[in-house]
Amino acid sequence: MSVESAAQADGAAPQPVPPPGWARGTARRAGRVIAGHKIISAAVAVLVVAAIAVSLATTGPSKPKVYPRAAGFSLPALGAAGQHVSLSQYAGKPVIVNFWASWCGPCQQETPLLASWYKQEHGKVVLLGLDENDSASAALNFAHAKGVTYPLGFDPNVTVAPAYGIDALPQTFFLNAKHQIVDHWPGALTTAILDKGLALMNSAS
Repeated sequence: MSVESAAQADGAAPQPVPPPGWARGTARRAGRVIAGHKIISAAVAVLVVAAIAVSLATTGPSKPKVYPRAAGFSLPALGAAGQHVSLSQYAGKPVIVNFWASWCGPCQQETPLLASWYKQEHGKVVLLGLDENDSASAALNFAHAKGVTYPLGFDPNVTVAPAYGIDALPQTFFLNAKHQIVDHWPGALTTAILDKGLALMNSAS
């Protein structure tokens, strides 16, 4: 007696009989689904690993910033016969180097600000002014009129400016204690720029 006949004899509703090969087909379909999930999982894993690698590459430890070393110089001191102004005199100390001239228009406003700022710092900051392509008499009159008390180097033949890549005045360089250039300002200074440069030169190693 068939399954269908037996079910009818018992009074139960006949149950459909799966066609031949149904179990094998279902198993194959299940296998394909499982294999598909494995492929997707593997692809996701690869993407996760790649994302982690990119994250580590972009957020890993940053390299310390390398600052260029300032060119050394030794110039006659303006208005002080027999004396010199040199960078090596201030070895181990942060230094501000300001390039200027009496004929420089923006220097007319910048120099009084620098002179006042230097006096307020009570000489705690090393500030060197380098007078470029100028005459001694014009430079001295200019410095006295603006109240300059910081050391001034006299460079009438423009021997130092090219080493700093200068093609216009004024320009100011902020050096740390190793005399590396940590900041540079082309143009007339402001108090805010001075404070920013001072903070950098005192913090950069």
